[in-house]
Amino acid sequence: MDIAKDLVRRIRLVVGSDEGLIPLHVPEFHGRERELLLDCIDTGWVSSVGSYVDAFETQIAQLSGCTHGVVVVNGTAALQIALIVAGVGKGDEVIMPALTFVATANATSHLGAVSHFVDSAYDTLGLCPVRLRAHLERVAVRRDGQTFNRKTGQRIAAVVPMHVFGCPVDMDALGAVVADWPMAVVEDAAESLGSTYKGRQCGSLGNVAAVSFNGNKIVTTGGGGAIVSNDAALARRAKHLTTTAKLPHRWAFLHDEVGYNYRMPNLNAALGVAQLEQLDTRLEQKRNLFAAYARAFRGLNGVELFTAPQGSAPNNWLVTLVLDRCHVAARDQILTVLNDAGIMTRPIWTLMHRLPMYRDNPRADLAQAEDLEARVLNIPSSAYLGTRGRVAA
Repeated sequence: MDIAKDLVRRIRLVVGSDEGLIPLHVPEFHGRERELLLDCIDTGWVSSVGSYVDAFETQIAQLSGCTHGVVVVNGTAALQIALIVAGVGKGDEVIMPALTFVATANATSHLGAVSHFVDSAYDTLGLCPVRLRAHLERVAVRRDGQTFNRKTGQRIAAVVPMHVFGCPVDMDALGAVVADWPMAVVEDAAESLGSTYKGRQCGSLGNVAAVSFNGNKIVTTGGGGAIVSNDAALARRAKHLTTTAKLPHRWAFLHDEVGYNYRMPNLNAALGVAQLEQLDTRLEQKRNLFAAYARAFRGLNGVELFTAPQGSAPNNWLVTLVLDRCHVAARDQILTVLNDAGIMTRPIWTLMHRLPMYRDNPRADLAQAEDLEARVLNIPSSAYLGTRGRVAA
């Protein structure tokens, strides 16, 4: 296909003429990672207690614009605990975009709660507040200061705005919806470390948020996540629950509720501390890479480079292309050509309501999400590709 071959040529101009595979996003270790990991091994502090756990919690809270942080074993665990401390319980419904990574829905299911899928916005790729409001006006009712689904009778306890590929949701518009239809706001900030919305850090825009440090994220701890919040009580409960709900005592094993063994090990936290020291550099590299792609794609017909709306400063975690609708039928052929050329390219996630375990969940009209699902692609976005000298396109 002409469009696919043109994409190959233009992407190679940006990432270099190297033959072989250009991965989608790789972890990078250019700082003190080895030094801090060896310190854990040499001192014996390798498990879920240690100075790096404490330091990482403080640093990730600050970088998320929050006063409190609790680091855990992965982003899904962080979402699960964030939902619990926000008040979500068994049988409650949780509003979320159908266009999200499956962890958002899985974390809800782990609580015995129900994912309720809504549509996405073209300008952010995330949850659409306008269509959410219209949907709630059709299916919801307010009672005793809470929101209920009049069709199922269940309480709608929370909404989870997921900042897709690091692009912030329109949180002011969402806040206006929540003011009229009361529910907790639990940010899925898994992909948005370093992103800001109108000058405010993602992670600080709701009641509580979850962050991910998976191996493909802008900062990685191998596996890991964090719960961040400006609410001291929520953070205190999150830390308690993730530490097996153990009561402080010099020697006794006393637990006051069913808890979770979710605390991040000191080894992973040490990796995170070293990675955070490089965050500003990576954000700059990613800005450089995005700018290089923008130059390379000028005059390209049939494909648009997704750009965040004014007022948002995304971390550019994954560079995103949106195919014109006339090329939807050829999407998989375009993916084949790019991947065969060694340029790892991926479609956006399958919509949640198409997955067998969520097929019968409550949902709104998803026309925009279904349109985006068919047209969105991600291309190589590793920070090192934004190093000066590789971005002269």
